[in-house]
Amino acid sequence: MKRSFDLRLIIILVAAVIYTITSTAQKVEKLDSTPHDIAYYRTSKIDTPLVKVLYGRPTHKKNVQIFGAEVPFNEIWRTGANEATEIKIYKDVMFGNKLVSAGTYVIYTIPNKDQWEVILNSNTDVLGAYQYDSIFDVVRIKVPVTKAENMATFSIGFNKVAEKNITMVFAWASPE
Repeated sequence: MKRSFDLRLIIILVAAVIYTITSTAQKVEKLDSTPHDIAYYRTSKIDTPLVKVLYGRPTHKKNVQIFGAEVPFNEIWRTGANEATEIKIYKDVMFGNKLVSAGTYVIYTIPNKDQWEVILNSNTDVLGAYQYDSIFDVVRIKVPVTKAENMATFSIGFNKVAEKNITMVFAWASPE
């Protein structure tokens, strides 16, 4: 008889824990209104990816200047929305002219009208650019701005340039 009483007590305790978890999950203070996305670069569907980028996707506000206004020129930017954009490199790669070891980094950028500075930084799990510290910079490269079709939502993707050469593309509203 005692054994069945213990079993009922355990079931009641488990039910109470599940109820607590469920009711706590319903008390979220604020949901993130900016969706996150992941961009992978793979050489095939079955191979491990070479690069993965996790980023927030801010949307373009109509009739609002983005670059040079909402995202100021010559200032560090988190390269997306909310959390700093994170890049995982699965094997050592050349990033610009520097060999970068496999690992996880944060991507920051300094937008400008004609070129952007792209920064890989080893200080991960940070909110936006608020915790940016240049002592953790691994590499900085400058890349030209090219005009393409405006994107309503900030997007990151990859283009294969040559057999062992890819470019990461940031696309959003035009700076003009």
